[in-house]
Amino acid sequence: MTGSDMKIVLTEGEFAHLGEGSVAYLRKMKSDDLAGRFPNLPDMAPGLDLWALFSADGQPIMLADHRDGVLAGALENDLTPVAIH
Repeated sequence: MTGSDMKIVLTEGEFAHLGEGSVAYLRKMKSDDLAGRFPNLPDMAPGLDLWALFSADGQPIMLADHRDGVLAGALENDLTPVAIH
């Protein structure tokens, strides 16, 4: 087997921790879809476009009404921001 044919296999647990502490995911979301993801979220008007920042393992970090806000939050915490569509 050559180097290009080799595959790295991760367990589910290893995959869940991939990027932990170094990568954060940005995602544009509707306010209607945030309740299950952000604990203790106050009541919000439905249909608002917001930007969410999540850690590599999916834990919510912050919420902002502009993309630049969550980008700044990622960079301030030395996290590499990655967009999710």
